[in-house]
Amino acid sequence: MTGQVPGEAGGGAHMNGNAAIRINVGGFKKRLLSDTLSRFPETRLARLLQCQSKESILELCDDYDDTEKEFYFDRNPALFPYVLNFYNTGRLHVMAELCIFSFSQEIEYWGINEFFIDSCCSSAYHCRKMDQDRDDWDDRSDEGSTTSSFDELLEFYNDASKFDKQPLGSARRRVWLMLDNPGYSVASRIISILSILVVLGSIATMCMNSMCEFSQLDGEGQPTEDPRFEIVEHFGIGWFTLELVARFMVAPDLMHFFYHPLNLIDLVSVLPFYLTLLINLVVDSSPALANLGRVAQVLRLMRIFRILKLARHSTGLRSLGATLRNSYKEVGLLLLYLTVGVSFFSVMAYTVEKEDSEDLSTIPACWWWATVSMTTVGYGDVVPVSIAGKLTASACILAGILVVVLPITLIFNKFSLFYKRQKQLEIAMRSCDFDEGIKEVPSVNLRNYYAHKVKSLMASLSNMSRSSPSEQSLNESLH
Repeated sequence: MTGQVPGEAGGGAHMNGNAAIRINVGGFKKRLLSDTLSRFPETRLARLLQCQSKESILELCDDYDDTEKEFYFDRNPALFPYVLNFYNTGRLHVMAELCIFSFSQEIEYWGINEFFIDSCCSSAYHCRKMDQDRDDWDDRSDEGSTTSSFDELLEFYNDASKFDKQPLGSARRRVWLMLDNPGYSVASRIISILSILVVLGSIATMCMNSMCEFSQLDGEGQPTEDPRFEIVEHFGIGWFTLELVARFMVAPDLMHFFYHPLNLIDLVSVLPFYLTLLINLVVDSSPALANLGRVAQVLRLMRIFRILKLARHSTGLRSLGATLRNSYKEVGLLLLYLTVGVSFFSVMAYTVEKEDSEDLSTIPACWWWATVSMTTVGYGDVVPVSIAGKLTASACILAGILVVVLPITLIFNKFSLFYKRQKQLEIAMRSCDFDEGIKEVPSVNLRNYYAHKVKSLMASLSNMSRSSPSEQSLNESLH
């Protein structure tokens, strides 16, 4: 298209107030007076009046016909009457049948602020938009779950496919699936149950060995371990070692075997026993190194880490680990709230109790009291005695409830999400059949997967448009 633009025809910034411009919105044509548009100078149509070149016009509209003096916008014509009504009345109205997401996008495009929504529609509009934002949050959570589950499933099949190029690959893959996927087959369920019983038995013997009823003394009067507990301990170590070696021998990638957290837990559960044996041999051969015996005692206490082996057989524990790993922001927020609350109420308690209570005579002592109170533990070892101190304690407890509840809700929502994802992943893995090798990756609903990606992109673009210079300038003019 060639010819003059409005600025060159005597329009533009000096256009007559009674002059009109022609608008074409997706086939819907309308003539608008310039004085009607200039009432709202920060909107897109009003900014057209200030254009002095064709380049500036095309920055605001999709096309311009200089012959007909018509501006074309490739927008939804069904929503443009709401924009016209705004220019005529100065207020926006939202019909109940409209899609809030589309309407919000449309008024943002035309440079109209939500502030202009009339009071009769404002409450319903914002309530529906909050519901939409909540649904978007759920969709983003589901998207994260779908994406993560999809990636983990592909990683699982990638590991399983590595056996096809290895000696005895089919047999090793069956053993790998049996050991690493509880519930995959009857044999894997039996091994899982036996492993759980051995872990619980090992922890039980460690606890019983600390009781006076089961303590025994050797010939020199030194405490020694009950022989029955030693048998259980040695059987447990043998089982854990066999489990670790078997998993290592059939691992699809030996170089990355210990990159997996559960395999590291298996190593830590047996390592203290062998280190203790080595230290005892060194101490027996060299009495000068008798102090190493204390190191052996500390290593024996590390057997409690065997309880973490249950995570391999428990969906809940694995989901808890994933939740904590992905909730560091919420945990940090919780610790920040507690730190601020403890610091504030400890100084308050010190101020009102330093003359009435010896237990609260220093601020560090008040830290302990505030921590116990804010976490609603309430040991009762340190208590305020004055009326002002009891009122401070009441405020501290109430604040503690609020401080703990808010981040915990976010963490619980993430736990529910990861638990659901883990259950779906386990079902997908158990339904796999590798008897004839891997012919194809299991079917995944890629339509939903990429639909979530596109929706996330649209939401991001929407957030970017909400901070446009036009809206910021309009806010400044309103205030």
